[in-house]
Amino acid sequence: MAANAIDIFGVSFPVSTSLISMILYPFVTAVLLLVLAYYCFIIRRRRRSNLPPGSFGWPILGETLEFLRRGWDGEPGRFVKERMEKHQSPAVFKTSLTGEPVAVVCGPAGNKLLFGNENKLVQVWWPASAKKLLGNGLSNTVGEEAKQMRKTLSYFVSPDALMRLYIKTVDQVTQHHINTHWQGKEEVKTFPIIKLYTFELACRLFMSLEDPQHIAKLAALFNVFLKGVISIPLNFPGTRFYRAVRATTAVRKELLIILEQRRVALEQKTASPTQDLLSHLLASPDENGKFMSELEIINNILLLLFAGHDTSSVAITLVMRILGVLPEVYEKVLREQSEIATSKEAGEFLQWEDIQKMKYSWNVVCEVMRLWPPIMGTFREALVDINYAGYDIPKGWKLYWTPATTHTDPSLFPNTMSFDPSRFEGAGPTPFSYVPFGGGPRMCLGKEYARVEILVFLYNVVKKFRWNLLAPDEKIIYDPMPTPVEGLPIRLRPHSP
Repeated sequence: MAANAIDIFGVSFPVSTSLISMILYPFVTAVLLLVLAYYCFIIRRRRRSNLPPGSFGWPILGETLEFLRRGWDGEPGRFVKERMEKHQSPAVFKTSLTGEPVAVVCGPAGNKLLFGNENKLVQVWWPASAKKLLGNGLSNTVGEEAKQMRKTLSYFVSPDALMRLYIKTVDQVTQHHINTHWQGKEEVKTFPIIKLYTFELACRLFMSLEDPQHIAKLAALFNVFLKGVISIPLNFPGTRFYRAVRATTAVRKELLIILEQRRVALEQKTASPTQDLLSHLLASPDENGKFMSELEIINNILLLLFAGHDTSSVAITLVMRILGVLPEVYEKVLREQSEIATSKEAGEFLQWEDIQKMKYSWNVVCEVMRLWPPIMGTFREALVDINYAGYDIPKGWKLYWTPATTHTDPSLFPNTMSFDPSRFEGAGPTPFSYVPFGGGPRMCLGKEYARVEILVFLYNVVKKFRWNLLAPDEKIIYDPMPTPVEGLPIRLRPHSP
């Protein structure tokens, strides 16, 4: 090669020495400095002597595949418990998930740390897959903006709103669903039918959507979206994330059409500002007089469908499973619900006061959610350097909590794998030990909505049927929520007239 030439892939290009000096040398120097700075940062972080014990696992992947695999095996808590034992650290350990250094906090004290210090020591954080799919809404908003957005959304799912406006609708939709999909059937596959029920109810309450074909279309797309929320964000054909991105785009397009039609209806006064969540968000500004953008409204409805529809679906399904294998529990639930039914006039719908009487039924639901929490856990991000349990958690690290570490702790729940609804009588469990809905400012927004939805369904289904499990040894996996692999097939036995 000539003295004043650069060889690139075997081709020689003549250049002047001054051009090499002006362009190539500063570029190479900058790259080397950046690489050096990066490695100095990594070494400095990893040499901190007071980090929690643990392992970062493989480069880039960390321990993500093992974390996901435990959920697919039906044992999401095992990932955490194995490392608590291996590193002899019952309070906190370090790992790497979704490409991020993570401190996994364990036990009631860890839950209290995260739930009690939102926007002080920590803030909400989602993996890249969830951020991409959920978009800009309450899930990814922090600080004062999140506070205002939560207030606007919470009005619709508050006990007051449910009591005054929506409980009759919940009962109507539930009765129609059971008459359509359960009545007259000898066998049903419980999980997919209940998912259709909770999605139909959400579409009715959130958007006044009633067309069965439209709901079924949205439900099919939504189920693809759900599979990609917690996944490796590889966006190319064949991956879960790729399919989820396409499905979410299609859902947003459908929701935008519904939103635009509703805006026109509100302007023409053919729709009411209080008829559903969509009208409420379009017609109601926050305390500062600011309205949500169309995209924020769509993203928040998507979030509530995600948070409320699937968690309730798995809870109802697993309650059905328990009632199918524990006849003594079924009989107590039936007795409680029958007493409420006999106090009603023919054709009379449930009232808020009736929900408050379903104490044993709700204890059953709570015990189901203790053994099979609807979520594997969630993440936070450290806003400052945190010292916890004698270890340093650096600013910028992610923190992860999971209900599994407390829900099956024998010191908190004796005979932990025994099904015992009485655990929730009186004062109930130790604070921060029972956390199926999270806690603090980020506690599940739809907790009361879920309670009403689940109890109204139980009221209607036990009045009509007993059932037997057709696959009593069916495995339950987390993908990302607890899912019976065969869909919980049951044989229905209607009550004698």
